[in-house]
Amino acid sequence: MSKSQPAFQDLYLEDYSHCYGCGRLNSDGLQIKTHWEGDESVTRFLPRPYHTAIPGFVYGGLLASLLDCHGTGTAAAAAARAQNRALDSDPPLRFVTASLKVDYLKPTPMGVTLEIRGRAKEVKGRKVVVEATLFARGVATVKAEIVAVQLPDTFLAGA
Repeated sequence: MSKSQPAFQDLYLEDYSHCYGCGRLNSDGLQIKTHWEGDESVTRFLPRPYHTAIPGFVYGGLLASLLDCHGTGTAAAAAARAQNRALDSDPPLRFVTASLKVDYLKPTPMGVTLEIRGRAKEVKGRKVVVEATLFARGVATVKAEIVAVQLPDTFLAGA
């Protein structure tokens, strides 16, 4: 990942940067950062002690949230790539989750940086399907399929 390359979430307009999972303007949120590494999107996140499910393991709701926001960010970036345009161009490409299917493969340990890798499986019109896998110490612990839909222009205009 290039340090000079802004994260997908850093390119969202201010009005759409308050999400608990990915909003850079939400000081109480997770503020995840996602980048391209080739054809894969990558997010790295270190859970805090208060993200505990049972001692030594990460809370599953946090894992679902990470995959959710990673998926919508990947959807926006994949749509921008498919349209051969910049993610921060007008009109904004903002996606929300229509469906989130999460499979917990094994417990996710605390105390390690988690890595989420995603790939756009389908980019069709206003819908993008993303497959993502969360890894802890290189071991896949959670898989997800995110169906993301682009917000309508009327929503973005505040109508």
